[in-house]
Amino acid sequence: MPSQKNHSTPPEVQRDWISRARALKPILEAAAPRIEQGQAVPPDALEALHNAGMFRMMLPKSVGGAELDLATFAQVVAIIAEGDASVAWCIAQSAGCSMSAAYLDPEVAKEMFGPRDAVLTWGFASNQPPCRAVPVKGGWMVNGAWTFASGNRLSRWLGGHAQLCDEKGAPRLRPDGSVMERTMLFPRSSARVRDDLWDVVGLVGTGSDSYAVTDLFVPTNYSVVARCIPSDQQLPEGVKAPPDPERRGQGILDRCSSQAAHQAGLTSVAIGIARAMLDSFIALARKKSPSSATHSLRDDTWIQARIAHADAKISAASAWTVKLLEEAWHEAATQGEISFPLRVRIRLACTHQINEATEAVDMIFREAGATGIFKNQPFERRFRDMHTVAQQVQGSVARMQSVGRYYLGMPPQLFLLP
Repeated sequence: MPSQKNHSTPPEVQRDWISRARALKPILEAAAPRIEQGQAVPPDALEALHNAGMFRMMLPKSVGGAELDLATFAQVVAIIAEGDASVAWCIAQSAGCSMSAAYLDPEVAKEMFGPRDAVLTWGFASNQPPCRAVPVKGGWMVNGAWTFASGNRLSRWLGGHAQLCDEKGAPRLRPDGSVMERTMLFPRSSARVRDDLWDVVGLVGTGSDSYAVTDLFVPTNYSVVARCIPSDQQLPEGVKAPPDPERRGQGILDRCSSQAAHQAGLTSVAIGIARAMLDSFIALARKKSPSSATHSLRDDTWIQARIAHADAKISAASAWTVKLLEEAWHEAATQGEISFPLRVRIRLACTHQINEATEAVDMIFREAGATGIFKNQPFERRFRDMHTVAQQVQGSVARMQSVGRYYLGMPPQLFLLP
């Protein structure tokens, strides 16, 4: 039975992590052109990130991680995104992946995550052909290809979600007819990484490459339950999952799914981009006088209102998400899990903050005028980054439709519920 004591993260811990992120912001802002040009975080900036523990926020304490609460984690990612969105995206992606440490044999977890610069990431299964694992002595023989491995150029380890097969290669099925899966973990050096395919408009610095393996042997204890989530993640409301025998961690974070961390982090990147855009525009408005205007932007009542409107959108969306994540942490601590209705609301809030941040960025970019289109100004890259975030599955209108179905008494789409 979970303890009834106060499980809130101590304020001094929250302040410490937020202070770390703020200290990194100017470093990342200065490195942003190099990050985009190189499609990866340069060594000096990466060293600063590791020194601050940014890739260890969701790791278990047993391997030197912070096991940070979801609300603080989301705020840290947003601040990092103010400095550079690609870096924040890589941190958020790897954070959810690193929660797999709670499912691993302790010695394997220490091998993978013990080094201070350890990073794990993975991408989506391409399923062309299907990613499959066939049992062999001591483990699995794995074949597959995956895409969108954000942060893989910073990583020592990669993961690959694979369908489990029998010795003849036929998929293994659960009682409900679905295919059994596991996430295979292997050194990045074991994969063929295609770093020539990542040619995109925004979040360029994530280096979200494609990768593949052919007849790769993965030992049994280097695989975890699919996507490293509690088995109840995609069960309908009211259906209780059986105990999860592979989840070794017993902390509050271990009662949350990695999907919750991914949603909290990836969607908070949008908040950071929008906040940075607004701050830059305020600085511009204080000194710019458009050539066709009779007064400065600062003295324009329309601009004054637009600044306030943008701030309201960003601040309100972020505050709602943070509040729900705090509630989720409390439920996980006191009830052992996050309730289904709260999971639905978190899904809504995370998509909402992407939408609101995008609207704020569009508003600001338009008011910046011709200044906004120059690459030496702090607007156009963030504009591109924001619209790349908005194109990701987290921002899809399908997420809103799913929540609406639930409110109307119909079963929601379970895909991407935290």
